[in-house]
Amino acid sequence: MSFKKDDESGGMSYYHDKSTVLQEARVFNESPISPRKCRALLTRIVYLLYVGETFTTQEATTLFFGVTKLFQHKDVALRQMVYLVIKELSTIAEDVIMVTSSIMKDMQPNLEVVYRPNAIRALARIIDAHSVQSVERFFKSALVDRSPSVSSASLISSYHLFPIASPIIKRWSNEAQEAVNAKAVSSSSYTASAAAAYISGGGSNGYQPTTSSSYIMQYHALGLLYLMREKDRMAITKLVQQLGAGKQATVVRNPMAIVMLIRFARKVMDEDPNVQKQMHEYLEGLLRHKSDMVNIEAARAICEMRSVTASELYRPVAVLQLFLSSPKVILKFAAVKTLSKLAQTHPSAVTSCNLDLENLITDSNRSIATYAITTLLKTGNEASVDRLMKQISSFMTDITDEFKIVVVDAIRSLCLKFPAKQAVMLSFLSGVLRDEGGYDFKYAVVEAIFDMIKYIQDSREAALAHLCEFIEDCEFTKLSVRILHLLGVEGPKTRNPTKYIRYIYNRVVLENAVVRAAAVSALAKFGVSVDDKHVIKSVGVLLRRCLDDVDDEVRDRAAMYIKVLDDKVLADAFVREEGTYSLAALESSLVSYIKDESQHSTAFDASAVPKVSREQAAAEVSSRPSALETIASSSAAIEAAPVQASAAEAQSAYASQLAAIDEFKNYGPVLKSSPKPIQLTESETEYAVGVVKHIFKEHIVFQYNVSNTIPDTVLEQVAVVMSPSEESGLTEDFIIPIPALTSASGAGTVYVSFTRDEPAEYATTSFTATLKFVSKEVDPSSGEPEEEGYDDEYQVEDVDLGAGDYITPTYATFSSEWDKLAGASSITETFALSSSESLSEAVKSIIEVLGMEPLGGTEQPTSTSVHTLNLSGVVTGGGGKVLARCRMTFAAGQGVTLELAVRAEKEEATRLVMAAI
Repeated sequence: MSFKKDDESGGMSYYHDKSTVLQEARVFNESPISPRKCRALLTRIVYLLYVGETFTTQEATTLFFGVTKLFQHKDVALRQMVYLVIKELSTIAEDVIMVTSSIMKDMQPNLEVVYRPNAIRALARIIDAHSVQSVERFFKSALVDRSPSVSSASLISSYHLFPIASPIIKRWSNEAQEAVNAKAVSSSSYTASAAAAYISGGGSNGYQPTTSSSYIMQYHALGLLYLMREKDRMAITKLVQQLGAGKQATVVRNPMAIVMLIRFARKVMDEDPNVQKQMHEYLEGLLRHKSDMVNIEAARAICEMRSVTASELYRPVAVLQLFLSSPKVILKFAAVKTLSKLAQTHPSAVTSCNLDLENLITDSNRSIATYAITTLLKTGNEASVDRLMKQISSFMTDITDEFKIVVVDAIRSLCLKFPAKQAVMLSFLSGVLRDEGGYDFKYAVVEAIFDMIKYIQDSREAALAHLCEFIEDCEFTKLSVRILHLLGVEGPKTRNPTKYIRYIYNRVVLENAVVRAAAVSALAKFGVSVDDKHVIKSVGVLLRRCLDDVDDEVRDRAAMYIKVLDDKVLADAFVREEGTYSLAALESSLVSYIKDESQHSTAFDASAVPKVSREQAAAEVSSRPSALETIASSSAAIEAAPVQASAAEAQSAYASQLAAIDEFKNYGPVLKSSPKPIQLTESETEYAVGVVKHIFKEHIVFQYNVSNTIPDTVLEQVAVVMSPSEESGLTEDFIIPIPALTSASGAGTVYVSFTRDEPAEYATTSFTATLKFVSKEVDPSSGEPEEEGYDDEYQVEDVDLGAGDYITPTYATFSSEWDKLAGASSITETFALSSSESLSEAVKSIIEVLGMEPLGGTEQPTSTSVHTLNLSGVVTGGGGKVLARCRMTFAAGQGVTLELAVRAEKEEATRLVMAAI
């Protein structure tokens, strides 16, 4: 072998030749065996595997059994290489379990050989789930072996065997606990062969050369114990209390094991607040530990505690502050990163470290400098902003995009904290926006500028100007579209809106189709929102030029907006209006209108289609394909649909399902369906029943989804008998039962139909519901149900028909719509909600009862004593819009007092809402 030639060709390039390695495998068959040649070849095989070379199953099997022939040689170093190669090839080769007996000979407890740990690790890779029990005694004895390397090898192997043989591994809990409590092996017990093993075995394969490292089995044993008990929260709590805060607190000495124990303690504190005080005392004690990694982990755990107070943060912050001046880079990085995260929630606690953090700004490690500067941005005062911004600019070009995003996010928070410094920070953001960077970085900068526009009015015009300059050379289509949308919304509100039109029209001329379409929409908003005839005329001219665009989307938008500019009603609906139509509901309404020939004499009523906010519409579009596929599959899938799909999509799917049933074909379109099934039984009962209510013009249909959870039992003629509790204004028509229902057939559907005696009125009542069926046992030998069965019934919860079943929640601009309905039907009444113990509870109950859309974030009370809830909806069957204003006050001991004001287009809708409360 010519080493000179190898050096010239790139070091170990000869290792890449797989065919040569396969040919040279003949040395495994030589007699006598040459340990030196075999070790060299085994090294090349391992190298090929580690660099990603692939061996076919046949090649791996040939090599594997060739290597096993080396078991006949007693060379220690060769045997270690044999186990390493066997372990790596075992996942590719076939019939590897045949070598089990040879490996087990090297696992005997009475052997004092250096490669025994290697044998244990190799055996764990080779055996399967069925073989674990046969080798159980070997692993159990090795778990508590006096040699740390053997014990660790067995613990690690048990950890990896746990997924395939967890019942067997769990029986080794006592041995794992004994490994945690085992005493360290003194350094004097290391023999010459152990030292040689360490050198040849690469550290972890042989004995460790220092006394402290012999506690490594505690780290591995803790990991195995946690795996055994992770499903039992109380067992984990007990483990941490015993080893961390009990009499055995000094048993665990390995730093990595203590770090693992700290993480267990954090998990316990999060799950059980009752032990938080005890765990906190344990963590505080570890702040004085002699290991740096334990100090860092304990400090981090305390800083991330839930509801941590300033007094509890004093000691961990002091420990982290000491590490900021450490000569070790990794300790400085860990400390400054922890402080940076803490500064997001408790900036005052980190203020004491500002002087040390300022010294790190010039650190040669740019990651440390970045975290230092961002932490100072979160904790500094207004006077230090200018100085910090200059220092940031000096090293922005030297750090990666990932850390640039961290800096930008910090500045984003600082902008809102010190609005007076917006000019300095906006100048910095606009500067980095022109620098080189990927999409994520540019997106973070643009979002920061967006927030300044939204929350700092004085920065709006300057920020829009910077964004206009950016889109001139922006290479990211998504960012260009977002900026154009923002220009369309904010540009018309500025003092001189016409200056932005030029930038927008440039995008129509120079950009791709997606950006051109966004630019057309932005131009239209200027034409609608700016009250200037010259601007409207200019925008109209520019939009007409877009009618010749090569892309149909751009042409269609231009044509629509030209029409919108000439019609104020359309402008209000399509441009100014903050809400938009639910596409799924609009589609369903249009399909029903087309199918119902009786409606063709009148125009389609778009006002009956519910509206949603722009954010809700975007979410609905993004989830629509997958949700529709899920809903359309079966009735059982519909029951789960509300989790995945919007209410409008669920209603569309229900309508399609009902249209396929002959009995309902003459009922007309479904006006509204329940957004999700109402469960009438507990999840663990023998029969699961859920109900969905469908409102038609003259009928109401109750759909019961029924599941039979009892095996070997068939339910036949399954029906639901409903009885109204009072005069309901409904007459029962018929029941469509389930012919047969088994536990394997999934959910079946029972339909109960009622006729509305007065379609113009909205019947509200409560029904008792009873599940009736014929129960038959299944013959286990034939699998067929018995001929004779017995009648049985099962009482389920009552079903309520209320105002929420007739009202579809819809988005609206509450103040303007409320004013529009000032002359319409209106009622105001006061109620005492004594059962509600808080405003939040009262708000939740009112929304649930009325089934209307809460507007403007009013569904979340910001005060504990006074709140106003604004609701909007559309009443089915031509009931029109309805709005409700709920003014509430809360007093301890008296409950919630509600003043409910309702305005609606029709009086029947007003009475419906008021009667619901």
